[in-house]
Amino acid sequence: MSFRGLTWDHPRGRAALQAANGPVTWDVQPLEGFESAPIAENCAAYDLVVLDHPHLGEALNAGCLKPLDEVFDAGTLAAITGNAIGRSLESYEMAGRLWALPLDAATQVMALRPDLIGTVPASWQEVRELARQDGRVGLSLAGPHAFLSFLSVAQALQPEMDLREGDRWVPDATAEEALTLLAELTRLTPPETLALNPIGLLDYMSGHDGLALCPLVYGYVNYAERARAHPIDFHDAPRFGAGAPGSILGGTGIAVSKHCTVTDALRDHLLWLMDPETQSGFIPAHEGQPSARGAWNSDRVNAPVGGFYHNTKDTLEAASIRPRHDGYIAFQTEASAVLREGFAAGMSEARLARKLAELFARSQEAGAPGEKTEEKT
Repeated sequence: MSFRGLTWDHPRGRAALQAANGPVTWDVQPLEGFESAPIAENCAAYDLVVLDHPHLGEALNAGCLKPLDEVFDAGTLAAITGNAIGRSLESYEMAGRLWALPLDAATQVMALRPDLIGTVPASWQEVRELARQDGRVGLSLAGPHAFLSFLSVAQALQPEMDLREGDRWVPDATAEEALTLLAELTRLTPPETLALNPIGLLDYMSGHDGLALCPLVYGYVNYAERARAHPIDFHDAPRFGAGAPGSILGGTGIAVSKHCTVTDALRDHLLWLMDPETQSGFIPAHEGQPSARGAWNSDRVNAPVGGFYHNTKDTLEAASIRPRHDGYIAFQTEASAVLREGFAAGMSEARLARKLAELFARSQEAGAPGEKTEEKT
């Protein structure tokens, strides 16, 4: 029996899955589709869907995913949980159940061209000073990333903040302080990079000298390969003082659609993808970015990519989970547009903070997360 899967169209998202000798044929969608396409439509067309954790509220309310305790026994799930780095597995837990396996782990980190940057900045104040002096420091602002950058800075200011359930929002003072920093950095961002998504931004940085550093961009190990003409170095996200590096978790999980009839062959294939040896060997050998902590700690895995995993591991371990309520995806898109427009118009930080809070409150009206899920049996 064969299965159809949908993943996202970048070597990090598709190469390992397509190279694996398994029962799944994988189609791809662009990054923008992965970030915003309706999850129920994807699940209706595919047996397996690679998704981002903020889609869970929408997916659970649509009832389109199969909970993984119906696919694997408790011992197997516990072993996978023990191997996963940071909150990469935890981000797919909702309404008391697990809905996806963490195939890939990522978060927003600092990216820079080591041939253009001398001392690596560790703090947001150092980033701000470098941007004022150099002119080649830019933010990731396209698509949902203006808002995700805002959340990461807010999280660095208030590390204890937990927004995952969609029932609370960033305090006004924290929001305004984050917006003050981001507004200045947006004005200093090279204009030719403003419309680039993370992949485009890293492509540009690796091929042009006009962008030397991005303080917050989702890490892509592919750009750290030492064989590239201009490899990019990745480091922990900036901090405020002695605080933790603020960052918002990304990465991907493999979810099983509700209509999929799981066979032993499919179950074994999914477990093989999660196996620590596969995560430390096959996945990085095929341009993937593993989710297993052992792979991130491996000197062998780190060597060909300039220590990508070692240099960003602390940020990933501390990264926070986004809101996941039904209505969040549309909010994330709209909030990013509001931020870009507000920064361009010179809107006050207080007014921008109010607009974000109002948008968030409206997004909560779409429905309580998990309210249409079935009871566990």
